[in-house]
Amino acid sequence: MIKIKQAIVVEGKYDKITLSNLVDAVIIPTNGFALYKDKETADLIKMFAEKTGVIILTDSDSAGFQIRSRLKNIIGNGKVINVFIPEIAGKEKRKRTPSKQGLLGVEGMTKEVLLKAFERAGVFADESGENNNPVTKSDLLDLGLCGGENSAKLRKALQLKLGFPSGLSANMLLEAVNSLYSREEFLNVSLKILGELK
Repeated sequence: MIKIKQAIVVEGKYDKITLSNLVDAVIIPTNGFALYKDKETADLIKMFAEKTGVIILTDSDSAGFQIRSRLKNIIGNGKVINVFIPEIAGKEKRKRTPSKQGLLGVEGMTKEVLLKAFERAGVFADESGENNNPVTKSDLLDLGLCGGENSAKLRKALQLKLGFPSGLSANMLLEAVNSLYSREEFLNVSLKILGELK
């Protein structure tokens, strides 16, 4: 498993599943063209672009390039690495018929092809150290941010104060904070914010 500090933006959940078996990174699906109306996902992508940078990895078809274009508008001056997969004819195993253009998408790529695409884009050239002491689900539990009666409400308030979209699940919050904060930083800032909220 390769640790990648940038968030990776993909088109759909099956792309996310494929990449999750290959890299340790925050992976954000746009859910295709839903991105055009989904302000929370757009805001999350923009935040990561400004803080850690994002990697855009869409299919190499016309829809993939339209989504890239939309992402470029959302991200503005944020840090972006574009990773492109080769155009390979075929269809994904789960589909009955090939895509409109007859090309494999991200989910249909082999591990080797994906790693080569990341390498070609220079993703591995500037890797920093891993977060060896990440925030855990237990930390969220101790802070009252999951598993409790008011945990969703508290989590929403904290996420807004931290500049995250309010609708993140506890798992997505974990991914986000472990990319942007050390455990100590997150616990300190969370205790302060939660103290002010109570």
